[in-house]
Amino acid sequence: MKFLLLFLLISCSSHQLPIFDSELSTFKYPFSVKKFEFKSQNQKLQMSYMDLNTSAKDVVVLLHGKNFSGFYWKRIANDLVAKNYRVVIPDQIGFGKSSKPSSYQFSFYNLALNTKKLLDSLGISKFSVVGHSMGGMLATHFTYLYPSSVEKLVMINPIGLEPYLKYVQYKDPGFFYKNELKKTPEKFKAYQKKFYYDGKWRSEYDELLVPYSGQMRGDDWDLVAWNNALTYGPIFSEDMTSKLKEIDSETILILGTRDRTGPGRNWKKIGVDYKLGQYQNLGKSIKKLMPKLILHELEGLGHMPQFEAYERFSPVFFKHF
Repeated sequence: MKFLLLFLLISCSSHQLPIFDSELSTFKYPFSVKKFEFKSQNQKLQMSYMDLNTSAKDVVVLLHGKNFSGFYWKRIANDLVAKNYRVVIPDQIGFGKSSKPSSYQFSFYNLALNTKKLLDSLGISKFSVVGHSMGGMLATHFTYLYPSSVEKLVMINPIGLEPYLKYVQYKDPGFFYKNELKKTPEKFKAYQKKFYYDGKWRSEYDELLVPYSGQMRGDDWDLVAWNNALTYGPIFSEDMTSKLKEIDSETILILGTRDRTGPGRNWKKIGVDYKLGQYQNLGKSIKKLMPKLILHELEGLGHMPQFEAYERFSPVFFKHF
């Protein structure tokens, strides 16, 4: 009887796990979501975004990382609004509530162009741009493309602080697609626990997994997985370290130095013994490229300092806003 009861409880709880379509139609974001319709690569697409405190003069654009979308900026966005900033939070094409095209040539330059079109449509010409993880790479390419628009560039534990293809083999998108299809919510959590949080987990981190895990359970996972696979291309092929030294905008780099995120570490070139993702060293290396760079190192924190220790992160971040 006890085993039957346990089985029923497990069965019931499994049926309650959320399932989402490719555009997270039933997943609620923290703020009202709008749609920007535009044409890119000969197809009509929709870019979802949140736009807060629209009457404010100063604007901050928040760019999400690869394993997330705009919803996870809630706390920082609220605090920026409290300081009377207008805050624009887009979901990039291929992510979150935005379109998932079956065919798209992903590049940071194209994603930057899409984002610029969105901001132009909103009448926004000057702003600060903040990027976390992959969003840091996008923010850097954006600033490189549109230097007169960006007043301030802020990167939070960006990937791309090392030229990956110098050390790792180039892989076809099909390689990443197969890897995506093997993912499960449990594996997704285990990866973040190991590499983001040093093996420690708090219950509030579970909220960050809900949308992506729900898509894994849904009927559109093949399409989402394909988009995820395609977005690895620019991470490896569009080095940002060569762009940083050409950026004149005020640039701030905030790093949790315990971060060990190193894309491609499992398929390094033969004979390469370089260790990827040593963030305790990467900030100093970038500082040599950009002497004017403002570097903040948060010792003991990982890839998600804004979640792992907001009380330590926020004074550093808001020093610049």
